[in-house]
Amino acid sequence: MKLFIGSLPYNITESELNELCGEYGTVVSAKLIVDQFSGQSKGFGFVEMSTRSEGHKAMDALNGREYNHRKLVCNEAKPQAKKGQRRR
Repeated sequence: MKLFIGSLPYNITESELNELCGEYGTVVSAKLIVDQFSGQSKGFGFVEMSTRSEGHKAMDALNGREYNHRKLVCNEAKPQAKKGQRRR
């Protein structure tokens, strides 16, 4: 299950994101979204959990949780739009 995690602190690393979600199950991948020019985090990322039950456990625990003085947003990621198309 792929999760969207928003309102992350800008100084978080992918390994810290992996650890944060790893408390609730096996993390398959953790990816922070960064600005292509500055290299700074945009404050959100995606984490893939190995099972849906672990994903739901992480989602329930992280959504609304305070982390480094920021209130996290965590929900199931929506499918990625094809290149060249924008969601409306």
